[in-house]
Amino acid sequence: MGGRKIDTEGCQGISFKNVTPDVFSCIKKKLQNYGIEVSPGNSGVLEGNGIVAHFIWDGEANLEIDIKERPFNTYCGQVSGKLRSFVRECQGL
Repeated sequence: MGGRKIDTEGCQGISFKNVTPDVFSCIKKKLQNYGIEVSPGNSGVLEGNGIVAHFIWDGEANLEIDIKERPFNTYCGQVSGKLRSFVRECQGL
């Protein structure tokens, strides 16, 4: 079968606070450099490397990411950990 797993058991949604416009822009750039396509604007889809996630940013400080699909051999914690590391790196601009 295919290499992706639709997340029926559900990864927890990930919430980030203090995501300024500069931080949000940095996160999007890091995701793109990592091979993940990011929808333009403040909401949309992150897709690449077997991962599909939906995101919404309120334009001020709050970012929500929901992982919808991930590779079979990847745990939710691995995906959320990578996202969290990108956010930490960007908040330390």
